[in-house]
Amino acid sequence: DSKGGGSRLTSGRAVAASLLCSARAPPALARAGRWGSSMEAALKRELGTSVLRPTGHSGGGCISQGQSYDTDGGRVYVKSNSKAEARRMFEGEMESLSAILQTQTVKVPKPIKVIDVPGGSTLFVMEHLEMRSLNRHSAKLGTQLADLHLHNQKLGEKLKKEGNTVGKSEGKTDIQFVDRFGFHTVTCCGYLPQVNLWQNDWVTFYARQRIQPQMDMVEKNSGDREARELWAQLQLKIPSLFCDMEIVPALLHGDLWGGNVAEDDSGPIIFDPASFYGHSEYELAIAGMFGGFSNSFYSAYHSKIPKAPGFEKRLKLYQLFHYMNHWNHFGSGYRGSSLNIMRNLVK
Repeated sequence: DSKGGGSRLTSGRAVAASLLCSARAPPALARAGRWGSSMEAALKRELGTSVLRPTGHSGGGCISQGQSYDTDGGRVYVKSNSKAEARRMFEGEMESLSAILQTQTVKVPKPIKVIDVPGGSTLFVMEHLEMRSLNRHSAKLGTQLADLHLHNQKLGEKLKKEGNTVGKSEGKTDIQFVDRFGFHTVTCCGYLPQVNLWQNDWVTFYARQRIQPQMDMVEKNSGDREARELWAQLQLKIPSLFCDMEIVPALLHGDLWGGNVAEDDSGPIIFDPASFYGHSEYELAIAGMFGGFSNSFYSAYHSKIPKAPGFEKRLKLYQLFHYMNHWNHFGSGYRGSSLNIMRNLVK
């Protein structure tokens, strides 16, 4: 769930998050959550806690509402959503956080449990983290994000080195090398599900499973002829943007805009992921669209993963997904940006 309550935060950060959110979506879409007794009873029962005390830390993004509680086992942060798609959305977020956590590269809140509440709401419980706006640790985030993106590649190199031996090495490895693009479950960018079926080829994956579903939604909702015609032209052009590139699948956060990053004393924190294995460059597309990332972040990142030839054009191609996803979430205010990118890329 993106935009969904990056507000386990100080009040200043909560204001910043709400401003960033309102820049992306009309405030009416950020529906007020109601924390009723049935919700709190379900939380107590499912967490097996006798203590459940609201801390006063609350907030919400464009998609979900959030609230922190003290429990027998410590402080937790709980997101609530009453949409029909909420369970799928939260399960995808839980799996995304788990996958990033296992890499031990960049800090994320530890996911705990997805809970259905009688009456229709779904809750997602995770570790509460005290966070503030990303500032001092921008460069460290660049380094750690690159480490996240290189993690799978390094697993592959290690596998090759070991000669792909059948005998298991000592100790349990939670995370295995992934040689395809996709993810083992549906993840949602916003509340819209992403098609994460495994593909061997990145260009095919991106065209068919990222842009095409967005285009289908636009077609269904508005029958936009110009979008359809531009997409038909762009599809023919996409392979030329990837000449001589070997892309190793990288585990991505998937929705890394400024509202989904923060820091604490120990370093940067990322949250609200919509993960999958994809091209590392994809991650930087939305980061550049809404701001919030300093030059030190990019310098640190590119010192580990240098820009490959054609980077800027591919970045635009990846921004197309996010502009179309916003078009499908929030309306035709994002149509112009979507069409402009396609016009520029088909030139």
